[in-house]
Amino acid sequence: MGRVARKKDGFTPARAKNAIAVAKVLGPVVLPVVTPYVVKTASAVRDRWDRAKARRLGVSVEDLGHYTGKGGALHARISGAASGIAELRTKANVSAADLEFADAAESTLGQLAAAVRAAERMPTPRRKGAHRAVAAELDKIEERLLTSLGV
Repeated sequence: MGRVARKKDGFTPARAKNAIAVAKVLGPVVLPVVTPYVVKTASAVRDRWDRAKARRLGVSVEDLGHYTGKGGALHARISGAASGIAELRTKANVSAADLEFADAAESTLGQLAAAVRAAERMPTPRRKGAHRAVAAELDKIEERLLTSLGV
């Protein structure tokens, strides 16, 4: 009965010893062949991951490094709103109200960026609260910006 119970275990000290011996023999032969494929696959997976994250944030893959950390998505939104305001300023028939909005929004975006940077060092509940407040302000600015741009 002892032999039957031992076969059911699956991995015994003797099998472990045999597996190590096989790995020692096959390792030097298999590793040089397999390693390039593993590296290539890992690189492809990382590239897909980066592209998906960049698409989700609305930035290019090259700019992805600028938007890291817990507030990376908010920084990307702030940057996008800032470029939208710059576009509003260059619009052909911009009104005085739109220029006034652009001035106020630029000031607010600077304050929001500072708030997001400061929130990086806050405890999680406070950071999440700060991020929610910043996101709410950004929603207002983006909505008004889209209206001003006629989108």
